[in-house]
Order: sequence, then C-alpha cells, then structure tokens
Amino acid sequence: MILHDFQCEQKHRFEAALPSMHAENPRCPVCESPTRKLMSAIHMGNAADAGPSREQMPHSWQGIGGAHPDAVAHWRKKIEKREKLEEKYPELAGDRRPVLAHEGIFANKPLRAGDDIQKATREALSDQG
Repeated sequence: MILHDFQCEQKHRFEAALPSMHAENPRCPVCESPTRKLMSAIHMGNAADAGPSREQMPHSWQGIGGAHPDAVAHWRKKIEKREKLEEKYPELAGDRRPVLAHEGIFANKPLRAGDDIQKATREALSDQG
C-alpha cells in the first residue's frame, strides 16, 4: 500500500493508502466528491549540520581577512552557533584547552596548555625529519 495526499473539489484534504500508484483515486470521505493527488512534502530527517569545528575556524588576524568587518561578522555567527551546539552536546566540544603554540614545529599538532613541552617538542621534531 502506498500512502498519498488527496484534495477534493471542496478543498478537503486527506491521506489515503492505495494498492498501487495506478489505482483510481478514492472519493472524499467528507463530501464524496472526486479527488486529485497532491504533491507530497518531502522531509529529510537526520540532516544536522554542526558547522565547522573549532580546529577548522580561523585562529589569527590573517585567518579572518585582516579583520574585514564582513569576515568578522560571518565567523562570529558561526562561532556563536557552534558554542550553543556545544552547550547542548558537550561531546562536540573536543579539546578546549588554550593553544600555546601553533606555528613552526607545532603547525601540524598545536601545543596546548597542560601538554608536556619536552615530549611535544621531541615528537614535533621527529615528525619533521
């Protein structure tokens, strides 16, 4: 059985199941007048967009176009949306420790507050060479 939306000449709307898509349209259950099929609305479920992660957002003056007002406004909206989402779903927040170094040898893996500096430096140098 296929579920369809119908509307009669008197503008009554209803759903009805038909045995096939070529079956004859049913009469209106309210006024018994002839009906026609309507286009059904399509609802795409489970299509949430978390937006860019904190790692994907710009972290420097150059990253936001030299502080261009439009770029700043754009990223501010994105950041505020992401913060609200992280409040509701803390598992999306990821590592929120402050970044101490993100250039040079730490370009691929930033040094964060609380990291062992000697170990992080050795790992970063071994990854380069």
